[in-house]
Amino acid sequence: MRLYLASTSPARLTLLRAAGIEPVTIAPGVDEGEVAADAARALGAPLTPRHTVELLARAKAEDVSRAIVALDAEAADGDDVHLVLGGDSVFVIDGVIYGKPHTAEKARERWELQRGRTGQLYSGHWLIEHRAGVPGRAVGAVAVADVTFADDIDDAELDAYIATGEPLFVAGAFTIDSLGAPFITHIEGDPSTVVGLSLPTLRRLVISLGHSWPSLWNRADA
Repeated sequence: MRLYLASTSPARLTLLRAAGIEPVTIAPGVDEGEVAADAARALGAPLTPRHTVELLARAKAEDVSRAIVALDAEAADGDDVHLVLGGDSVFVIDGVIYGKPHTAEKARERWELQRGRTGQLYSGHWLIEHRAGVPGRAVGAVAVADVTFADDIDDAELDAYIATGEPLFVAGAFTIDSLGAPFITHIEGDPSTVVGLSLPTLRRLVISLGHSWPSLWNRADA
């Protein structure tokens, strides 16, 4: 069974590959800021972290789902079943949502705030089933993990880390699966959630649609 990943995140791709799955990656054409702003206006209030990541994960999955219907004629053959996965992550500290900092200045501000403290990483998932090329059932879930940062990180270490560029394009300006890992002292919850895709959560979603987790294994080393 083919899994389409509505993301170009190297971290999500690496997680899935390590779990025996080689997905088809398609970049979603979603303006995350616009989608979130429109939803907040409709709601008449700021979005919660949980609402934000589920909303954006769904928007990405649905965007790629439409692209598959339009472009992938092979998916419409016979009774083939495929799944489309969208994901999104934000980091929260002091009740404030932080996404990707994009600039070194903002990354440094984030680390000045979170050094020696604990925040929450929210990871949203949205899974759409395609049967004979037609999108149908969909399920979503949000996973949360607490992340505690070392309190003895000095300025030189921060400067060196930010200079690598790694923290600029990840939620919360940190990773646990690469250069940022030594600066994290404790994780409460599923570690893959912090990477950006909770594998236990995805497994439960796959099962809820009536499929077995091993049916997604398509790597030779799985």
